Amino acid sequence: MKNFRKQFAGLGLALVLTSPFILSSCKSKKKMVTAPAPVAAPVEAPQPSPAPVADTDGDGILDPNDKCPTVAGIAANNGCPEIKAPEPTFAYTNIQFEFNSAVLKTGYYEILDQVAKELRNYPNIRLTLNGHASAEGTDERNMTLSIDRATAVKTYLVNAGVKAENLSTKGFGESAPIAPNTTEAGREQNRRVEFKKN
Repeated sequence: MKNFRKQFAGLGLALVLTSPFILSSCKSKKKMVTAPAPVAAPVEAPQPSPAPVADTDGDGILDPNDKCPTVAGIAANNGCPEIKAPEPTFAYTNIQFEFNSAVLKTGYYEILDQVAKELRNYPNIRLTLNGHASAEGTDERNMTLSIDRATAVKTYLVNAGVKAENLSTKGFGESAPIAPNTTEAGREQNRRVEFKKN
């Protein structure tokens, strides 16, 4: 019995010594509290990127704003080519004169004003004013008359703002008729100043 007590006491001692380990392993475990997982925002499907806007003619004006998308142009004309007014031909009606006169007829002022306007718009254009006469009178008188007629036209144009250096005068007398000098109608046509672009 003594032996039993010893064994029991030994067992009790062993239990006392190991009980903290046994009990600690038997303790109820604490639940680990974790934060709830963040809720992800709904993911939208990616939007297709807009198609690039074309500039077919390469003039820097995008096709939706280009009135002429296949022809290079300028912004001031909505993408269409610049419209240039055709250059005048400078082929004007002859200025007619009365017999033995170098005085301009008032009926030709409107034509001369138009000539002056175009020459001011094209300051590099040069004209020769060719004076002519009909066959009446002497050759010397007709030559002088033809030069005076060309000079009268030049004076009018210069006074209307045309540069004098852009106008030259030449007299032909009666040497270059455009109609027969045998009729008064023909002689009237021959008393003239013609414009010739240089």
